[in-house]
Amino acid sequence: MKRRRSLLIISGNNPRELQDAPVFEPDGVIIDLDKRVDPQEKDSARNLVKEALGFLDYSNVEVLVVVNPADTEDGKKDIELIARAKPGAFIIPKASPTILKEVGEVLTKIEKEEGFSEGEIDIIPVVRRAIEIERVNELIGVSSRVTGIWFDGDGLMEEFGTERSKIGDELLYPRGRIAIACRAAGINAIDTIFTDGDDLEGLNKDALNAKRFGYTGKLAIDGRQVDTLNEIFD
Repeated sequence: MKRRRSLLIISGNNPRELQDAPVFEPDGVIIDLDKRVDPQEKDSARNLVKEALGFLDYSNVEVLVVVNPADTEDGKKDIELIARAKPGAFIIPKASPTILKEVGEVLTKIEKEEGFSEGEIDIIPVVRRAIEIERVNELIGVSSRVTGIWFDGDGLMEEFGTERSKIGDELLYPRGRIAIACRAAGINAIDTIFTDGDDLEGLNKDALNAKRFGYTGKLAIDGRQVDTLNEIFD
């Protein structure tokens, strides 16, 4: 199982964040081309990310890229271009078993064309909708490339039309279901973000709770959160 205690998420269209993220020493940097990039900036952002992977020093962190939904034109462009820069993993929103299988086939083709080892690029589905929670075992079983699941609790609450509380007891069932499925498969269970970047005490409690559930790591939205996550999930 890969070491993914802390995954710092940044915007794919922000050169400063792309440059500075490794300084905080997370296990991984998640570069978001989906929700954090406006539609009119999609093309320039994916080109920026490809260039960043070629020229910036990410040697001490894993790079994971959140693509646009893989069945859209933007998602297909994201994968086709950035896979050639060999990120550690693609994070796939709105995933289904069929979509994950198709992404795996595209990655195999690109790996052969670029001379990479087959299976070198991982896939991590985002689970943020009720249908994805119910199908989590199917998502995990699609391919050996699936080495983790990212649980997006805020996305689930958005689907329910409600807000997530700081305590988070409304997420007990989905959080537990995902953690058990990941543990049974021997892959990373990556917990949802703690949204208050200034509340390090609250982050500590939330991360400890996630660890008790069986999660192996958690997203960070602020570099100040990284040390806490590295310590708790060590």
